[in-house]
Amino acid sequence: MDLGSVGESHQQDDLSPLKKEKFFRARIVERRDIADDLWSIRVRLGAEFHFAAGQYATLGVVTPAKHIERPYSIVSSPYEPELEFFFELVPRGELTPALYKLQVGDELTVRRMPKGRFTLDTDNVAKRKNHLLLCTVTGVAPFVSYIRTLSSDAQQNKFPDGHKLFLLEGASRSWEFGYPDELKRFAAEVPWLEYVPTISRPWEDSKWTGEVGRVDDLIRKYSQLWGLTPETTSAYLCGHPKMIENGKGILLRAGWLKEQIKEEIYFVPKERAAAI
Repeated sequence: MDLGSVGESHQQDDLSPLKKEKFFRARIVERRDIADDLWSIRVRLGAEFHFAAGQYATLGVVTPAKHIERPYSIVSSPYEPELEFFFELVPRGELTPALYKLQVGDELTVRRMPKGRFTLDTDNVAKRKNHLLLCTVTGVAPFVSYIRTLSSDAQQNKFPDGHKLFLLEGASRSWEFGYPDELKRFAAEVPWLEYVPTISRPWEDSKWTGEVGRVDDLIRKYSQLWGLTPETTSAYLCGHPKMIENGKGILLRAGWLKEQIKEEIYFVPKERAAAI
């Protein structure tokens, strides 16, 4: 299924009494503007919402004409009391402009059932305890959820033994990273996380001193640097469809099997397609 904070799809619905049992009325309690077209929100449901790290929730806005909905990956951990989401504005889209207008105190709908299978596989694959996480811009959302959840698990002595995460995150410019300070802090504090952010347009970001290049161009380099092999590693790709297409091809040619690769595709506007 295609989802995320970019691109648009919708369905019409109303919130008649017969259908209200499908939705929560969620209230925005925090908004953080990251760039001109990127922002995050935290919402409070006032009820329990059980999900696994990596799943998504279906958010909606009720307009005078219709109820518009779209699925978005959850950033927050299941242990957190609020749900967090990371969006990219699509100016001509149908839902994100409506979401972009919402401020603290405003309401939106959340379907009561989370969905998605883009979860961290720590239970059934005894030999593959390494997890290569590849993403672009808002595609980092489920990976932040993984990391926050594992951090909480570690504090409760429930961390899956021997597992490690290797995160390679791409954007055009550094100000498009939604959670760099948090991810750098985790990587510095815990032994089970490696984190490398990379930008593909360094000529537009003169203060950047980190890695440069597209995520898919760096897969071989960091797989070798981190000692990741198909026998020991599962791969997860999330975000820009072109990165996922290229990245999956690179992994398959390097010996990964299809069943060792998970993907979550986010649609993006055409003008960004050549940028990331």
